[in-house]
Order: sequence, then structure tokens, then C-alpha cells
Amino acid sequence: MVEFYVERKRDASLVGNIYKGKVVKILPGMQSAFVDVGLEKAAFLYVADIITEMEDYAPFLEEEDKSNSIELVPRRGRQDLPIEELIQDGQELLVQVSKDPMGSKGARVTSYVTMPGRYLVLMPSLEHIGISRRISDETERARLRSIVETIKPKGYGLIIRTASEGCTEEELKKDLEFLLLLWENIQKKRDRMAAPCLLYSDLDLAFRSVRDLMSQDVERLVIDAEDEYERIRDFVNTYFPKLLSKIELYGEGEPIFEAFGVEVDISRALGRKVWLKSGGYIVIDQTEAMTVIDVNTGKFVGKEDLEDTILKTNLEAVKEIAYQIRLRNLGGIIIIDFIDMERLENREKVFNAFLEAMKVLNPDNTILHISELGLIQMTRKRVRESLGRVLCEPCSYCEGKGFVKSPRTLCYEIFRKISKLARHGGEKIIVTAHPLVAELLSDEERTSLEDIENRYGVKVIVKEDSKLHQENYEVVEL
Repeated sequence: MVEFYVERKRDASLVGNIYKGKVVKILPGMQSAFVDVGLEKAAFLYVADIITEMEDYAPFLEEEDKSNSIELVPRRGRQDLPIEELIQDGQELLVQVSKDPMGSKGARVTSYVTMPGRYLVLMPSLEHIGISRRISDETERARLRSIVETIKPKGYGLIIRTASEGCTEEELKKDLEFLLLLWENIQKKRDRMAAPCLLYSDLDLAFRSVRDLMSQDVERLVIDAEDEYERIRDFVNTYFPKLLSKIELYGEGEPIFEAFGVEVDISRALGRKVWLKSGGYIVIDQTEAMTVIDVNTGKFVGKEDLEDTILKTNLEAVKEIAYQIRLRNLGGIIIIDFIDMERLENREKVFNAFLEAMKVLNPDNTILHISELGLIQMTRKRVRESLGRVLCEPCSYCEGKGFVKSPRTLCYEIFRKISKLARHGGEKIIVTAHPLVAELLSDEERTSLEDIENRYGVKVIVKEDSKLHQENYEVVEL
């Protein structure tokens, strides 16, 4: 498994949704604004998002010459205008969600709307034609560009998606007509509805997967729910009939996640430690500010010298790290601590291997050169929450710290509480604690407990309560 997407009905993604919103607060110091779009939290609009977000498409598009390169065209005014000159409090805006709400943050929105189809992306108000860099054949690129130049309506821009490779003019026209109809309906709803309101909701995860991930080199799409299978077949038959033969209904007795090994992969993707085939391992720690990945030789001792063992471990770790970043959908700042290498040429080998391994990911990454300490620093655009944050929640025991106090530490805390109460002249003290702590008090730490009893002339009774959190206890005087 290389990617895992989750969408539950109550937590469905908002990315791609279009709203009619109202500006509720402008923050000149941050050059941003809060926009009420009808969600629980106000959406966040940066000044750059009022102008355009074409930079999101730049990595996928060609840059043949200046006339065809992507221009950041302001929708109004100039790019260097402050936000308070572009929008006002109470103003109604048409905005599209570009990032889902994450943690305590509301959704991020842009006033530049794009409408993705199967083969094309429609860009209202921007006169531009772009083509995916992933279409490498120059003859095919020229053919597609020629068709799109013919069918593109005035006042609109179009991006030719990777899936359009090999498409006929009729298929591209059909896709464009569908997108134009969608945009027309959105504009009609905008004119008659009051803000805040939802104007357009993007396809659900199943349909988006078919639209965005199903290409000619995909062998099959396997679905284990019959109603979903029929729904997707109808959708594909209407819009992409050539893909119909690739859709299969899974009918085996064993659950689909177990049959394809997905359960095991999910379990690995949520673990902190990932073992390498050689016996080395990597440790992945995700914090609020960044993700830190550490490489260790572990059980791998090598066959030649130490430097060779370290190099082999680092090179093996490179592939696993790139895989884990993609699978776990890690974003933001990522620091990778490779095992220190003395030779410069070895550090270069590891760095170049990492660059190559990261090419399969979204190219919107910034990777700094490996440092003398063996660190690689990188940033990766965060569009949705990581897999761990989606499937897990903070531990109720450690409250997200990752640690709890040990039973022995808690014993000595309890000793201090007993001593404090005993000084006031109590004759009997009852300690109620988690079974692990109570057992330690009554066994290995019994001598320390007796010392306190003899010193203060008190009787200490220890009780256990399995319902207690390990760090919680009660010390009362009778």
C-alpha cells in the first residue's frame, strides 16, 4: 500500500467545496481575513489567496517560453496591495476550500475558483492553457494543446490533466461542457442565495478517486460493497465508459483489507518504529511543529568496515522514509537524521538517492542539502491531516506526551503525601492506587513504607483500584 485515504460521512473532506461567504474580520497585521462560510469555524483567507493560487499548479505545468508560462494574474488591483484595500468587512465573496480544517485551525479558502474534471481543469476568469508535465510525449502534448485551443471558451483558462493522454476531441469537449454547466449553476445559486451558504460540494471520496486516480495504466478498481460498486459503475458509464471493464466487485469470504494486506500496512503506518530488511530501523516522531525521522543501524552489523555499514543502512532507509512520508501523508517541516557519515561522497550518495526517491511524491517539496551532521531538512505542503492524526487521537493516559510516570516514581510521590499527612498526627492513612502501583507499594517498596510508619507512628493501608488511571491515586487520613 502506498496511499491511504479515509472519508467518513461526518468528517468528509471540504476541499473543492465552493461557498458564498462574508468577511467577518480583517487582520492587517497578518494580511489575512476570516470569512464566515457557514462552518463551525470561520475560514482563513490569505491576501495571496485573493489574487490567485496558480502556484499550486506550477509544478505540473510546462514552461516552454514566457508567453506560455504561468502568470500570477491578480483578480483585482496589484499583487502588492494590502488586504484592507482588496476586501472590506461585511463584503460577500465567492471562495473555494483549498485546505481542510486542521486541529484548532479553520479551513483555508481562496477566492480563485478552479473546477477539476476528468481530463481538464476549468479556471474561470484566467486566460491560460496549461498542460501536465507528466505527459512527456511531445507529439501528444502538441495534439492536446491544439484541441484545447480550439474548444476553449473566451474568458476561461484550462489545464490539460495527465488523464487526458490519448483522449479524443469529443471526450475533451464532453468534459468541458460538463464543467461549464457546473460553473453556470454555481453562478445562478450565488445570485439568488444569501451568504453564508454552500454553492457546490465536490465529489465524495469514491468518485474523486475514479476521477483523479484512475488512468489507463491502472489495472483494476476493486470494491467490496455492492451498492457502492453499482453507484461507481453508473458514474463511470456516464462519464468515462472506457474504464468500465476495470471495475470489479470483490466477493471473496475474507475481508478485503485482510486479503490485500491493508490491515498490516495500516498497523505499520501507525507505529513509531519501522524495521528495515537489513535489521536497521527508523523512528518517526510527529510533533506539533515538525516531524522528526531518525535512522539507526539496529541489528545490522555489516560485513566490511563501519562506514560501509552506515552507508548501506542510510541508503536502505532512504527508500523506506520516502515510502512512509507518502503513506503517512506527512507534511510541514520534516527533519531526517541519517547516521553520521565521514566521507563527503557517501553523504552525496545518500542525498541524491533521497531526491530520487522523493520524485514519486507531489513535487511541491523543498529539500535542503544534507548537512555535516547528517541531517536533511525539508518541507512538504500539508493539504490534509496525516494518517496518524486521522486514525488516532491523543492518549487519555499520557495526554499526548507519549509518556506516563512509572509506578516507582508514583510510589515516591505517595510516600511524600503520606509523610505530609502523618506530620499532622493522623493514626491511619489509606492509599488507593492503580494495581501496578499498589503492588509495588506492598512488595518491593514495603520496606520504605514501614520506615514511614515507624517514623511517624501511623498505620498505612494500601488498596488497589483497577478503574484508576495509572498516574492517579488517593491518599486520605482517617
